[in-house]
Amino acid sequence: MTAESESLLAKIQNVSDLKKLRPEQLPVLAAELRRFMIETVSKTGGHLGAGLGAVELTIALHYVLDTPRDKVIWDISHQTYPHKILTGRKDRMRTLRQYGGLSGFTNPAESEHDHFLVAHAGTAISQALGLACARDFLGGKEKIVAVIGDGGLSSGLALEGLNNAGHLRKKMLIVLNDNEMSISKNVGGISRYLNKVITNPLYNRLRADVEKSIEAFPRLKKLARYALEGVKHLLVPGIVFEELGLRYFGPVNGHDVIGLVKTLENVSKIEAPILLHVLTEKGKGYEFAEKDEERFHGVNPFDVKTGEKLIGTGNGSLSVPKRPTYTEAFGRSLAEIARENPKVFAITAAMPSGTGLLDFQKEFPNRFYDVGIAEQHAVTFSAALAKAGLKPVCAIYSTFLQRSEDQLIHDIALQKVGVTLGLDRAGLVGADGATHNGVFDISYIGHIPDAVIASPRDAFEMKRMLTLGIEYQGLFAIRYPKDEIPEFPEAERRVFNIGEGEILREGEDAVLLAFGSLARQALDAAQLLSREGVKAAVCNMRFAKPLDRNLLLSLVSKNRLFYTIEDHVLTGGFGSKVLEFFEREGLAEVRVKRIALPDEFTEHGPRGFLLDRFGLSAAKIAEYILDDVKKNEKSSHFGLFPWKRLA
Repeated sequence: MTAESESLLAKIQNVSDLKKLRPEQLPVLAAELRRFMIETVSKTGGHLGAGLGAVELTIALHYVLDTPRDKVIWDISHQTYPHKILTGRKDRMRTLRQYGGLSGFTNPAESEHDHFLVAHAGTAISQALGLACARDFLGGKEKIVAVIGDGGLSSGLALEGLNNAGHLRKKMLIVLNDNEMSISKNVGGISRYLNKVITNPLYNRLRADVEKSIEAFPRLKKLARYALEGVKHLLVPGIVFEELGLRYFGPVNGHDVIGLVKTLENVSKIEAPILLHVLTEKGKGYEFAEKDEERFHGVNPFDVKTGEKLIGTGNGSLSVPKRPTYTEAFGRSLAEIARENPKVFAITAAMPSGTGLLDFQKEFPNRFYDVGIAEQHAVTFSAALAKAGLKPVCAIYSTFLQRSEDQLIHDIALQKVGVTLGLDRAGLVGADGATHNGVFDISYIGHIPDAVIASPRDAFEMKRMLTLGIEYQGLFAIRYPKDEIPEFPEAERRVFNIGEGEILREGEDAVLLAFGSLARQALDAAQLLSREGVKAAVCNMRFAKPLDRNLLLSLVSKNRLFYTIEDHVLTGGFGSKVLEFFEREGLAEVRVKRIALPDEFTEHGPRGFLLDRFGLSAAKIAEYILDDVKKNEKSSHFGLFPWKRLA
């Protein structure tokens, strides 16, 4: 790097500084910004590939537009690290995705340049159109831009937004950031020449003048439009967008920052909804990310020189995870079952790697479907497979499945067809934060008639639950966290059926009812309580719906203090199901305390840290129960554990 290039990024504290640069300096800035981003993310982890591919586009947008007065709406927003760096957050990038630090996505609490807190696909076009309609109603003049990727465009919501944008004809710009490598062949001399023609101000003035002058002659107007558009439709793959009512421009080279600036300056003057097709390379500028786009989409801390993952950033040492994850257990178990049952199919919504289905896809290509970012379609599609007699297992992140509530009810439950759901990333996910925490699934599935909600403590239970789900004629949801599977050396592994829990530890002073992966924390908490003279039973309930009635009633005969433990919000969660159970049984004397997440959106931070902060670590669980037992002792005339005196 030259001295000038090294100093460019240092000079930029906000977008106003960016505009002071000459156009010929922008490629140098892009290279420096890309390097800064690689070095930063290598230490914090995060979404790398998409942001590397959007560096020039981000620079060009902020260079041309008057942001934040002009509004740029990012779809998913995992590609916005360059945007954060240019909008005053450069010095905080080393806090990325850490508790109390910068979010990995856009967040209005961080900057006036971020207009929405967003990390789910397909929202940008609808949001931009809403802002454009509000602008026109209020008499504003600001420009509105939506940036969406070709993956996000597969979302049903994005297509609904496109359809409505073409119908309303509001002035807005939709940038289609296309990083699909196969499309790069479309970029050549003809495309570059055609793009210069169709973005030329003279061409667009001519088009407007022709349409205005022949407005009174409908037939002639139609012929003129054919003449203007015919050649473009033959050579440019934008006819679909044009038919929807949008003006299509492109494809253009998304890494030619000077060319992007000129194109954006031209298209932003057109009084119509515009779709600008930009071709970019995911992972651009970092060799390892260019070669392995999927692995470098979202990364843990890594060694910049080798691209290897770093586990434990304290000393930068290289290591590997110690134990298998729940996601790996899910994928492995499903493949084992599929070898025995030829009717088992796997479906996912653009997450074959994230849901652990890559090996299944390779082994059973004819029984695997990736439907793109279309969770609603994935659920209804799975229901239809089930209706035809197949055994679909639909794997979607808990937070993304929220979009499919109607399909869960209307297309699975009402139809009484058997679909198994793999709810990956259930509970606290850590660094991705509020948009990705899967802490609402028990509540949005638990009210559906005949739905089963299960959560395994280990790999053995994962496979058994999958087996039960595949056999079940209805909605069967298995929720599990993004985490390694803890050890349970003291627990026996016995075959169980739907609604059956197990006692992991005996105790007559209190009962800890744990759900899923938190059974380990409950056991450790009971061990801590025993040192304080409190003998607590621990139950791995396995199912939030249906609950194990026989087990709960047998425990009531010995105990009256129950504590439910779950990584879900309090409202409508596992603890709520237990409260409802005791009410139905008429057991008003049973005292239930719920240990769960508060009814609020939890920000990003390490999963273990957040569990401890919200009282779900073993130490915090034990501390809470011990304090509660002591309060109960003081408030009773009969001392500690009064029901023992009454028995």
